[in-house]
Amino acid sequence: MLLENKQIAIIGGGPGGLTLANLLQQKVLMVRVYERDENKHARVQGATLDLHEESGLEALKRAGLTDAFYANYRPDAGKMRLITKNLEIKLDDHAETADATDVTNLRPEIDRGPLRQILLSSLQEEIVVWDAHFTSLEAEKDGWRIHFRNGTSAYADLVIAADGANSKIRNFVTDIRPVYSGISIVEGNIYHAAKNAPKLWEILKGGKVFAFGDDQSIILSAKGDGSMSFYTGCKVPENWVTASGIDFSDKHSVHNWFKEAFGSWDLTWQELFESDELWFVPRPQYHYPLDQAWEAHSNITLLGDAAHRMPPYAGEGVNMAMQDAFELCDCLTDPQFPDLKSAIGAYEKQMLKRASEVTQITLDSTEILHSGDPIKNMMDLFEGAKG
Repeated sequence: MLLENKQIAIIGGGPGGLTLANLLQQKVLMVRVYERDENKHARVQGATLDLHEESGLEALKRAGLTDAFYANYRPDAGKMRLITKNLEIKLDDHAETADATDVTNLRPEIDRGPLRQILLSSLQEEIVVWDAHFTSLEAEKDGWRIHFRNGTSAYADLVIAADGANSKIRNFVTDIRPVYSGISIVEGNIYHAAKNAPKLWEILKGGKVFAFGDDQSIILSAKGDGSMSFYTGCKVPENWVTASGIDFSDKHSVHNWFKEAFGSWDLTWQELFESDELWFVPRPQYHYPLDQAWEAHSNITLLGDAAHRMPPYAGEGVNMAMQDAFELCDCLTDPQFPDLKSAIGAYEKQMLKRASEVTQITLDSTEILHSGDPIKNMMDLFEGAKG
């Protein structure tokens, strides 16, 4: 076996990295996940995740975690309302009746926190190393010496970058730079949303809301812990975060921006920034070129957003990362490959082809949702899917 007696380091404990660790653990390989969070109880931000049959759900099936997933998923979390900036409901899944136990034709949703816990619980205790914030790599023997912010280091024969959209490890694989999509998001989370954003929480009804107007978007997701995540999407210059004069460490500064930028929207939307029980961060949205490619290495590779970051407007991010995990595991443990470079090259070839196709779909969706009449386009899309 190519990885026999070799130490594997996965940098990043998101769904992709933890899925890969599970699959490699099944092969009785020496693997460690280095995660920057202080411990497993760290708060996980972000919207709910819908898992797709051929990718996210397939990864959980291979990991032996399907039952655990369905014990923790949220049947109503995927119910959607499509509304205008003035709160006019154009499409409402809540008006339709469905058997909540029938998940065969759905893309079931789960909160990020429970999904992470399911994956963590499947791993031997020593596999995840907490408080291991990556800082640098240096070549050592045929592998790498990995350095962390807390002053510790570790050796690995193979490093796998699962450290997200702003990956620090990607530069050791390729110098291909991301391309700005034209859209920047303010991502946020309102805690105790029934109290702190009651009108929006009522509109949300435990599911999702997609709202559009003036080439802008707001997406809301209810979470099982009673919080509400949101994304505001706007067409702004690439340097908007630094050049706008907005102090993103100050809620009042961000709220003042929102009052102006979304000033034509119904006043109910102002609930997004009225509470002090609030977390938010600006996120310019990037993607990699559709034709990105590089020569494979023998001791390092990428998965998930580190390999193929893209805007969130097709819901593919976590699914792509989890599919990367099982495809990479298949290649690394396939006896047909004579060496690690060949195995990694085969994985990267199929991963980049798949990523290119999904990135194009995502960019098309991003454009549709921030121009023209996105509500009509989305309604046509959903009606076509039902037909």
